[in-house]
Amino acid sequence: GGRNLSLDSIPMGLPMSDPTAWTTAMNNLGMAPMGMTGQPLLPDFDPALGMMTGIPPINPMMPGLGIVPPPIPPDMPAVKEIIHCKSCTLFPPNPHLPPPATRERPPGCKTVFVGGLPENGTEQIIMEVFEQCGEVIAIRKSKKNFCHIRFAEEFMVDKALYLSGYRIRLGSSTDKKDTGRLHVDFAQARDDLYEWECKQRMLAREERHRRRLEEERFRPPSPPPVVHYSDHECSVVAEKLKDDTKFLEAIQTLLTWIERGEVNRRTANNFYSMIQSANSHIRRLVNEKAAHEKEMEEAKEKFKLALSGILVQFEQIVAVYHSASKQKAWDHFTKAQRKNISVWCKQAEEIRNIHNDELMGIRREEEMEMSDEEIEDPSEMKETEESALVSQVEALKEENDSLRWQLDAYRNEVELLKQEQGKASRDEDTTREQQMKLLQQALQGMQKHLLKVQDEYKKREAELEKVREDKLKIETLLENLKEQESSTSRVCACSQEKECPVEKTLSNSPVKSEREVLLVGIISTFLHVHPFGASIEYICSYLQRLDSKICTAEVEVLMTRLQNTFRQELSGVGASLEKRWKFCGFDGLKMT
Repeated sequence: GGRNLSLDSIPMGLPMSDPTAWTTAMNNLGMAPMGMTGQPLLPDFDPALGMMTGIPPINPMMPGLGIVPPPIPPDMPAVKEIIHCKSCTLFPPNPHLPPPATRERPPGCKTVFVGGLPENGTEQIIMEVFEQCGEVIAIRKSKKNFCHIRFAEEFMVDKALYLSGYRIRLGSSTDKKDTGRLHVDFAQARDDLYEWECKQRMLAREERHRRRLEEERFRPPSPPPVVHYSDHECSVVAEKLKDDTKFLEAIQTLLTWIERGEVNRRTANNFYSMIQSANSHIRRLVNEKAAHEKEMEEAKEKFKLALSGILVQFEQIVAVYHSASKQKAWDHFTKAQRKNISVWCKQAEEIRNIHNDELMGIRREEEMEMSDEEIEDPSEMKETEESALVSQVEALKEENDSLRWQLDAYRNEVELLKQEQGKASRDEDTTREQQMKLLQQALQGMQKHLLKVQDEYKKREAELEKVREDKLKIETLLENLKEQESSTSRVCACSQEKECPVEKTLSNSPVKSEREVLLVGIISTFLHVHPFGASIEYICSYLQRLDSKICTAEVEVLMTRLQNTFRQELSGVGASLEKRWKFCGFDGLKMT
């Protein structure tokens, strides 16, 4: 006789020969044996027990199952007990037989296939056996000793699969029609698939809703709506435009009003005053930009000073290593100490070279900025460039001489090392070879550096020759201009000796004074070194350095009168369209 386990909700009492049969069944499914009230059936439940052979591990993503079964040792046998029901008895299969085969579980499976039923089995008996696994919604029985059972939840299917392989006997009869071997497997049903798809769609909708809420939570708030135009709002915006703290909000409102088309004859004056107020902030913005640029320049200068100080310290450290590598001090160190010193010297030189390249890059950027910002006289620029190139050439010569001296010193040290190599002991042979390799590497590096310096020296000499040629061209141009000035002065002297009609004709010439002649000569020289032309502002900025009283209008009128000497052209496309003046005196001389 067995004992019935009465549960609180669904009648799931199982008459069993062993009172722990249902507990064993739940243990084989990988679930902690719990009653419907939430109390554990076995307080000493071991979660490491194995599952029934043939039932796959329960997926924690299955609906209704929120547990992850622990790993099961393969040598742990699954114990199945005899299950007694009111109308039948279930006998467990032989534990040494292979597990019953099952098909792949369909998504959302709630229906099982049950085969091997007794011929005399009825739906009541089937309900009595399988309602212990959970709520049964429908049973579809066939005449060929099999049926399909649909449960309310998916996890009940796993409990039903536990009964696969059991031999069933109706009552105490041994007739063949009253016995059978149950085979429980997953079944594919359209209702299960439809419910599963509906559930997946619901989960997808919930996920989309959750993501939308998450995006809305992190989305920045929309700006407040712009008020409509009125005289009162216009006065408020005009006051805000005068305030630096509220300028951004007021300028946005003004832009919106203009885009809406609020400007008409009646409101044109108000809008003009507001635009004028906005224009007054340009100077403030320019000053702020200049202040920020000044701060940036100061920070750059501080960084450059700090970097130069670091470089000085690196140079001192490298000098210490080099002095320690000389023969007077080097012979007194041990092998390990020499090795460490050589490694430290290499590291220090590499770091110093990196910082030196960085500092040189900063200086190059500053030189490029200065060359872009400053506009100097071409002849002065050529002289400064020539002097800079000469100084660079001299520096390269000095560096070349110092590298040669260092190379000679290294060669002398190599020769000394070769002479002392035979006298040294066997222990010091390895260190000498290392020193030889290091010195050879240093010699190779110095030779490469020397070749680079020589190439750079040749390039500088070529640039210097080019600058000299340009200087000669400028001098010839100046001599030509002086000859032109002398010829013009002679023409003026001859014209004074002529009669009045001739003076009237000369009075109509485009050049009316000696000052204008000088201006024409200087402008011609300036434009000759600018073959692509220059704007009138650029020319006047150059002339105002010579004489601050020169105005743009005077220069432009003079150049307009001399059409055979200067020609105005348009360059650029669209917004970059610009008027440039070019020197055409040589072509004009042929035409005249």
